[in-house]
Amino acid sequence: MRIRLGYDIQFQMPVAVPVVALLNVHPSRVDDLLAPDRLRIEPEVELEQYTDTFGNLCCRFTAPAGWIRLWNSTIIEDSGNVDASDFSAREIPVADLPPETLRFLLSSRYCEVDLLSNIATQVFGGIPPGWQRVQAICDWVHNHVTFGYHFASPTKTAMDVYRDRTGVCRDFQHLAITFCRALNIPARYAAGYLGDIGVPLTDAPMDFSAWFEVFLEGRWWAFDARNNEPRIGRVLMATGRDATDVAITTSFGVANLVHFEVTTDEVIVLPQEVRAETHLLHRSVA
Repeated sequence: MRIRLGYDIQFQMPVAVPVVALLNVHPSRVDDLLAPDRLRIEPEVELEQYTDTFGNLCCRFTAPAGWIRLWNSTIIEDSGNVDASDFSAREIPVADLPPETLRFLLSSRYCEVDLLSNIATQVFGGIPPGWQRVQAICDWVHNHVTFGYHFASPTKTAMDVYRDRTGVCRDFQHLAITFCRALNIPARYAAGYLGDIGVPLTDAPMDFSAWFEVFLEGRWWAFDARNNEPRIGRVLMATGRDATDVAITTSFGVANLVHFEVTTDEVIVLPQEVRAETHLLHRSVA
């Protein structure tokens, strides 16, 4: 399966502002790209690329005063399979966890593990550890929190979500992450593309998506407390402790968003296109 990925994000800057953008596909998916994945900026500015402490690909630049556009369009090859699962996956005792996973057991800006530890133990402590427990957390958050864009707040934390029982995509993930960490299951926030592939289309405009990953049986697995069902075409862009670490853009000054558009659609390859590609391949081999 091929998926077209893209975005068109525009700002008005009162003055020049330094910006860090996490708009590239995650390095773990680079080999799947069929076209360049390059942040394009209008007007053109000097761009510095680096990898952060979580392994995400970042771009740093200074946006000039006035209008600026960030955009890109690329294509990625995807298996077309639903999210991987292993219902027998076990939790790893904290003493045996890889050192790099330990930070995903701690409290962070939006995930107050200390405040929700007793609640997590009361609600989920009696459930067998491992995949079953994580799924129970997803089920609980999905069933007890009401989704709505009008519930969005940049300061809402996991405890706020638990108390209010409302939120947007990232709020569902923050609460689930916090419950997992409170039960000594490493959990990290993830952001990327997730289109309406294999599910009914919605009227909501396409956006970047949030989910979370847990460390079970020696590897990271994707879970999604908002949708709470295996999905097709999930394309990772960045991971971190919570939404703070994976912000699509972080501006160190005022940046007024004036346009936001995201594309993530399956590319339908027609039979004649497949034959044409095969013919070109044979010619190049010859």
